[in-house]
Amino acid sequence: MNNKHCYRYLGLAALLLFLGLPTIAAENESQKLATLLDEIWQYELSVSPLMASREGEAINPDKLADISPAALKKQHQAWQQFSAELDNINSNTLNESEQISLLMQKYRLDNYIDEYRFNAHLVPITSEYGFHSAMASLPRSMHLKEVQDFENYLARLAAIETNFAQYIDYMREGMRVGMTQPKAVLAGFEQSVTPYLVNNPADSDFYTPFKSMPSHISEATQKELQARAEKVIAESVVPAYQAVYDFLVDEYIPAARDDIAAKNWPDGEAFYQNRIKHYTTTDMSAKAIHELGLREVKRIRAEMQAIVDKLKFDGSIDEFIHFLRTDPQFYAESAEELLKEASFIAKKMDANLPQLFEYLPRTPYGVEAVPESIAPKYTTGRYISPSRDDQPGYYWVNTYALDKRPLYALTALTLHEAVPGHHLQISLAAEMTDLPKVRQNTYISAFGEGWGLYSEYLGIETGMYKDPYDDFGRLSYEMWRACRLVVDTGMHMFGWSRQQALDFMLTNTALSEHNVTTEIDRYISWPGQALSYKIGEIKIRELRQQAEQELGSHFDVRKFHKALLEHGSVPLFILERNIKKFIQSELAKVM
Repeated sequence: MNNKHCYRYLGLAALLLFLGLPTIAAENESQKLATLLDEIWQYELSVSPLMASREGEAINPDKLADISPAALKKQHQAWQQFSAELDNINSNTLNESEQISLLMQKYRLDNYIDEYRFNAHLVPITSEYGFHSAMASLPRSMHLKEVQDFENYLARLAAIETNFAQYIDYMREGMRVGMTQPKAVLAGFEQSVTPYLVNNPADSDFYTPFKSMPSHISEATQKELQARAEKVIAESVVPAYQAVYDFLVDEYIPAARDDIAAKNWPDGEAFYQNRIKHYTTTDMSAKAIHELGLREVKRIRAEMQAIVDKLKFDGSIDEFIHFLRTDPQFYAESAEELLKEASFIAKKMDANLPQLFEYLPRTPYGVEAVPESIAPKYTTGRYISPSRDDQPGYYWVNTYALDKRPLYALTALTLHEAVPGHHLQISLAAEMTDLPKVRQNTYISAFGEGWGLYSEYLGIETGMYKDPYDDFGRLSYEMWRACRLVVDTGMHMFGWSRQQALDFMLTNTALSEHNVTTEIDRYISWPGQALSYKIGEIKIRELRQQAEQELGSHFDVRKFHKALLEHGSVPLFILERNIKKFIQSELAKVM
């Protein structure tokens, strides 16, 4: 380029910059990011065929993920290369939304890289879940409309045996290097496999799609496909689950470690700190989180005592908690009653949503019981996102052991898992079709779980807690999340025993002993995740308080919630930046 043309180019760039228009360089960086994000997404779909099916993409529709050592190593190298390419993008030239997209993609890639580096694939189960139960979603994740769809499904069923064998090999390697789940959390875990050990293939959940096939498929073809399905279930699927059961009973559980602390895994202390950063999106240390938890427990316990005093209960707060755990008036007599009550609460909250939100998701949700196969060791409730775009979300309520599922805590649970909690937040994010796929499909635990806990607080503003018992249930749930900060760090970093953690939770919450036990086992088997709830909620409530104070009479909760949710799931430091911009923007309107 000669000097004349060079000066002309520089003058044009300066003019564009002066006018507030993007320079050619900025356009190039934006395009580079957009192209790279799509390339990463397409690669992720190619190595995650089931995710591709859930996204409605016909990528390897007849295959399961290749999780062989060679494949995982190759994927790890790809994630590292993609991460390096993201680092080469000049983020200063990107707009706000693009900068968030870049950071979100880095967050997602960093997790893949870190999990491989710390050998997380050697422990593919938690106390309540595992690869074998995850596979049970296969029939719901595929669009089965044409004959070829059923052919692809049958091919995937045939591949389960190899897939499970690979997982078992990794678990054996975990046994060799001292990376197993603790024996204490595995009691009865093999029972999560037994529902799939059917004698009649037609009774298998995997056979369900063949019971009501599309009418345009001829009867002869249907019968031929059904016969093949019975054969592959009997000869491949059931034997695969039997192999998992036998391995758990004969090898894994007997050899599982007695120690519960993650820091005692190979490189465990670094792993636990890495999980803190991943789940909380902060640089807080385990010690700082532990001390924060103790302060929160003290504060919430004082609020709980105030309710006990208000009710003029004749006894201590510990005696009041015992009363709540044992009095039949606080428990449903049937699973149907519990589900109906949860549905009623959810529908009642639906009517309150317009006063809190300018925008609501179009995706509906249902209320269902946690599947019997996993209910005994499963948490008290959970939100399940749709597997496909023609499905609703589901608020799962655990109906196992009804005398351990108190009604006084059901309102808080429902607000957290359904609306205005996980269903609303996750569905809004999924419906932001103008965002890159990574933004629609990445869940930041500190944001999502912090929002869920904050949603329980919103029940106060909307009058959802109808009596002091419901309000005590809300405080008990908040206390539950505060206790997590103490017991999770205590067990994994500071030498707490499982019994010490159980006692701490039983003393400070109104959760049933069964719930406390399943929760403690969850924290042991899923290090760090439980820290995200309270840390996220504290940040959201801090930001709301800041907005209320600075905006005064001009504060609008609907606009505040829009600012919280409009970028989807984001790390807490980005959320803080977004809300500060929101406050400045609102102040500018009234000045």
